[in-house]
Amino acid sequence: MAGPTLRDLLQLPTVPAPLSKSALIMIDCQNTYRHGVMQLEGVEPALLICAELLERARSAGTPIIHIQHDAGVGTPYDVRAQIGRIADIVAPREGEPVITKAYPSSFEKTDLDARLKSYGVTDLVLAGFMTHVCVNSTARAAFNHGYRPSVVASATATRSLPKVGGGSLPAQEVQEVALAALTDIFAIVVPDASGVPA
Repeated sequence: MAGPTLRDLLQLPTVPAPLSKSALIMIDCQNTYRHGVMQLEGVEPALLICAELLERARSAGTPIIHIQHDAGVGTPYDVRAQIGRIADIVAPREGEPVITKAYPSSFEKTDLDARLKSYGVTDLVLAGFMTHVCVNSTARAAFNHGYRPSVVASATATRSLPKVGGGSLPAQEVQEVALAALTDIFAIVVPDASGVPA
């Protein structure tokens, strides 16, 4: 039986702030993850939840920031090529900023922190890919910068990983462990979009 989380022990919030009082951060919702070598298990259902969150945020007047990862020409993260572009179902609209990053954390060497401060928000809703890398790194950095991040689990996805010593760890296990690690202290994790109040 699991004991209390660090969030419980430190009496940190366990319920997300309303979407209307937060900023929505769409992390690496790129074609990179829809097909090819980096295709993620469950990516299409997750993108549908991302699209639902995006529509709710637009209706609520919530600040929205799109993040895209650029690893250069010829990689699955080449933002100049179709493979690296943001997926059409969550494409940015005019006026919605897009931040290009080169590290797992969306805060590293970008102006994300400055933009969020200009919006006057401290609560963030995170969605996107991959759960164990860029979502995880961004949530941890947000926490360390004094923000209150929430992660919508069904709006994230990841892939199977090689185990140390041989074999592989199924994507579902990687997903569950990544979310559990965030839940312990760094973020509020809710199962689906309905967990984030309007």
